[in-house]
Amino acid sequence: MKRPAKLTPPGSAQLFTDAPLAGPPAGVHIANIDGASRGNPGPASYAVVLRDASGKIVLELAKNIGRETNNVAEYYALLAALDYAATHEIHALRIRSDSELLVRQMQGRYKVKSPDLKPLHERAAKLARQIQYFIIEHVRRELNTDADALANVALDQGGTTGGVHREGAKSEIPTRHREAQLLAAKENSEPAHQPSQRARSASPASLKIRARFLNGVLVPVESLDLPEGSEVTLDVRRPLNK
Repeated sequence: MKRPAKLTPPGSAQLFTDAPLAGPPAGVHIANIDGASRGNPGPASYAVVLRDASGKIVLELAKNIGRETNNVAEYYALLAALDYAATHEIHALRIRSDSELLVRQMQGRYKVKSPDLKPLHERAAKLARQIQYFIIEHVRRELNTDADALANVALDQGGTTGGVHREGAKSEIPTRHREAQLLAAKENSEPAHQPSQRARSASPASLKIRARFLNGVLVPVESLDLPEGSEVTLDVRRPLNK
């Protein structure tokens, strides 16, 4: 029987992903990270979606960071994931990012020329070396949709302090997959002999929710606090044709 790979001592974390000499140890956490900037530089945010070895989400984090470039936002996302790992005794971490620049710089393949990125890179490299097993890899954008959607939720909330932070498996933070399930819920989701949620309410409240249309899915830009089986009515306003 093949024995699991031993953890490397702190200070010798593996930063490269191509053909590692030993397989990953058991219990590797996977963090999808993303940074967003509207204007580049412009209003910026970052997001982290962290899963444990079983695939369960243990952290969803997004925060606005003011006016920054996309590359700075990407590094903030990486630092947030590394900080969380360091403070929660996560000893094996795999980072997935769609930023080729960030990944190649952390792997040592690209030089860090930007004075804005150098201190961020140095801190990220220092934190990464404190993790016993660390891997960072580049993924296609379509494989990083949860982190991308979360970063945009933070941006849509506006302000430099806006953001979301949720720990644990049960999440209230909208991502494309979960909101697709919510918006697909129909009125007949309740048994036919029971009145609908609206009918049970003596004085139903009206709630307006802003949403963005992304890849064929309506994604709310704010957290939803709705009871299970709630009826949702969409009032779609189409943009005027130019």
